[in-house]
Amino acid sequence: MTTDAPSPRQNDALRAILLMCLGVSMFPFLNAGIKLLTAHYSVIEIVWARFAGHLLTMLIVFLPSRGWQIFRTHQPAIQITRSFLLLASTAFSVSGIGLVPLATASTIGFSSPIIVTALSVPLLGESVGPRRWSAVLVGFVGVLIVVRPGSSQLSAATLLLLGAAASYALYQIATRRSGVRDSAETGIVYAALVGTLAASLLVPFGFEMPRSLADAAILASLGMFGSVGHYYIIHAFRLGPAALVSPLGYLELVGSTTLGYVIFDNLPDLWTWAGASLIVASGIYIALREQRRRRY
Repeated sequence: MTTDAPSPRQNDALRAILLMCLGVSMFPFLNAGIKLLTAHYSVIEIVWARFAGHLLTMLIVFLPSRGWQIFRTHQPAIQITRSFLLLASTAFSVSGIGLVPLATASTIGFSSPIIVTALSVPLLGESVGPRRWSAVLVGFVGVLIVVRPGSSQLSAATLLLLGAAASYALYQIATRRSGVRDSAETGIVYAALVGTLAASLLVPFGFEMPRSLADAAILASLGMFGSVGHYYIIHAFRLGPAALVSPLGYLELVGSTTLGYVIFDNLPDLWTWAGASLIVASGIYIALREQRRRRY
């Protein structure tokens, strides 16, 4: 008896799943490193290390095969705009992540796809039907449960993380526009380049030499975790359908919860889990609905 070999499409789907899982597994380590560093180092220094490491990693990856053509863009204004949005999102995230459990920070970050769907109507002219609007509403209810307005849970940290999610949503919308004519690799390098240049102008006002080899290693690792994670995710979306790949992004919550407990001895409370469930369910439904809409 013979067995049929997997088809190329099946192989691509399996590779997409593997790449997405590898990609999202980078971000809990990135966030844990940031949380450890915020106790002793300025936001400016951490953001600079994040983007400088990102740029160095991407140049090592892309320059040998693409050369300096990687910097050629047909839409410089959009590339610069989206790069500053990512810089703002990173700065907000670094400012808030040291003050809340890792899982809570990840949960609030998962509101970005919901914000993208809501903003795609006025900013991209897309049509959003009643089902996806219902999913958006459910997602925002989940966000409200996590941040709990009117309680001590709503702090400056949660507002900063909401600002990070909103900035990242706008970054994704700008990426949709730039992706029409520029490659994903060009977009990644531009984001790293603009972030590095902007942060370099400010880092002299908030730089401190690493206090130990461990701190130096964590600072050096930030860009690697971030850039490799995004690189794998981009390739996962190229190989597999969004409906298959997108839900795997929520595995980040598992990693964040595990590292939050192991390193920082904190776990999200019941309300955070309840809100996270609504946000994740809303995000998965939006991804599935978007895939079906594009198919027809």
